[in-house]
Amino acid sequence: MLTAVVIGGGFYGCSIALYLAQQRGFAVTLLETAPQIMQRASLVNQARVHNGYHYPRSLTTAARSRANYPLFVAAYAESVVRDFTKLYALARIGSKINAKQMESLCRSIDAPLVRAPREIEALFAPNTVSDVYIVEEYAFNSAILARKIEAELLAAGIDIRLATEALAVEQGPGGVRVEAQRGLEHYVFDADLAFNCTYCNLGQFASKSTEMAQVLRHELTEISLIEPPDELKAFGITVMDGPFFSCMPFPTAGLHSLTHVRYTPHATWDEDRNLAPDRILHGDGHQTRVDWMLRDAQRFLPALGRSRYVRSLYEVKTVLKINDGNDGRPIMLARSPPYGKMFSVLGGKIDNIYDIIERLNSEDLAA
Repeated sequence: MLTAVVIGGGFYGCSIALYLAQQRGFAVTLLETAPQIMQRASLVNQARVHNGYHYPRSLTTAARSRANYPLFVAAYAESVVRDFTKLYALARIGSKINAKQMESLCRSIDAPLVRAPREIEALFAPNTVSDVYIVEEYAFNSAILARKIEAELLAAGIDIRLATEALAVEQGPGGVRVEAQRGLEHYVFDADLAFNCTYCNLGQFASKSTEMAQVLRHELTEISLIEPPDELKAFGITVMDGPFFSCMPFPTAGLHSLTHVRYTPHATWDEDRNLAPDRILHGDGHQTRVDWMLRDAQRFLPALGRSRYVRSLYEVKTVLKINDGNDGRPIMLARSPPYGKMFSVLGGKIDNIYDIIERLNSEDLAA
């Protein structure tokens, strides 16, 4: 039987572990540094199940989101939250797209889009917002999703090693060797393949120090959790497309998340092994920018200024440099040289997992 070690117990790592065990017949060991699975980027995000609307400047990303959306909604129905109305609004000044372009995108990917009625339009400031649409887009509860995934991992017989940190990935006898540590215990796993699904820590196991520096960029990001005023609680709202904001239900906490293109990133840097993302994330206390977010957001949505700030979550977001200009979120699935027995995996959205699986289906994993 072929064996694999998956490093990283986020949604991607868990999903790939399940794929390997259930569809490719591997014996799988899953390593996760946290005491539970799916506690990092799988938890600290906008909790949005993308349906294509968010990427009007990247038709490929929009189309893939639209195709993957029903797959995720069906597979993880119990974690999908539908009890809100999702709105997309276009800024009157500074938006990189207009109504004609937005409507054209939705027609091309067959995504539902209707003009919001006057009572909903009235929530927005007419001098800063030109168009408001009702769309079909949901959120997900990451705690419920994690429980379902954990049950599937156990049912599939996957060896889950929590609170276990991978230290090194090297060429091993006939495959790959992964060294790991849990407390004072040291482990060595010899396997046919390894999958690096550590998101912001992908570069820590690259075979060459410059390998990931050429393609990855990191951002220290803040997601503010707020309680919006009563008239906004039934909505998820995105003002786009450019340096604007989103206010989405955050089901795990029973609150809304507030993110802003300009103020959510606290720092940005290219991949560098001397700038370990986790060290930056857990460094000196971070000063919230929620006041700046709210001050700008209420120019478009005045009622948002009456929100109650609760707390902020911080995480390192990792993107591909090639998408700086178009905001696309393609996947990365790379077999690392020189031994080709480790896959590095990166996806920008939770639904990208289906693109990863499609790519893996075409790989000869026994080679």
